Amino acid sequence: MPSLTAVVRQVLHLVLPVDCASCGAALTEDPVPFFCRQCWGDIRPLTGPTCPRCGRPFASSVTLTHSPNYLCSPCRLRRPTYTGAWSLYPYTPPLQDAIRLFKYRGKVILADALGDLMVAAWPRSPAIDLMMPVPLHPARLREREFNQSLLLADRLNRRLSLPLSYDNLVRLRRTEPQTELSRTARLANLRKAFAVLRPDEVKGKRIVLVDDVMTTGTTVNECAKALRKAGAADIYVGTLARTL
Repeated sequence: MPSLTAVVRQVLHLVLPVDCASCGAALTEDPVPFFCRQCWGDIRPLTGPTCPRCGRPFASSVTLTHSPNYLCSPCRLRRPTYTGAWSLYPYTPPLQDAIRLFKYRGKVILADALGDLMVAAWPRSPAIDLMMPVPLHPARLREREFNQSLLLADRLNRRLSLPLSYDNLVRLRRTEPQTELSRTARLANLRKAFAVLRPDEVKGKRIVLVDDVMTTGTTVNECAKALRKAGAADIYVGTLARTL
């Protein structure tokens, strides 16, 4: 029997029609806000071999068969500061549509559903002492009114009981959006942009950085440099999605 909330939402959709944000079909029910059951059910985790360092998917399914520690070309040319990274889903529709609504249009109601996706695909990772979201600059936080990485980390904290520190790693400089820059400009844009306020909290600890999407990995790598400088032992990166 449908819950009262589900019945109310169905009635609202009759009065105020809403289309699925991905396929455009009219919603008669939306188990996840803004998305039909079919589209949300199409979201599948990344599978296949990935770079042991940055988590970049390899094109061939046999890449690591004979060389389990084989690194992708970017990692061989410039090894990341972090110990390892994993991205849970491909950054493609309908998940891409959901992240954009969540991040750029303020649909924070999607935080629970996106957090559930992370929990469902979270790997059996090494023992983690502390989880830290990638921070926003205070000016950007005032504009957006929330940090999407913190909302995701909060869901992981609730469901997986991973200790959460949300105000120690900070962004010192307001930087240009990374998506608009070349690789060289990305590096210059973020250099010394992050700092750790309380080094004793991270010294000797295994840290996992949480973010929504990994593209080149420049942002999380700069965060990792600040954590290394503060004495962190191992630094891992966990992101909801990755561009392919």
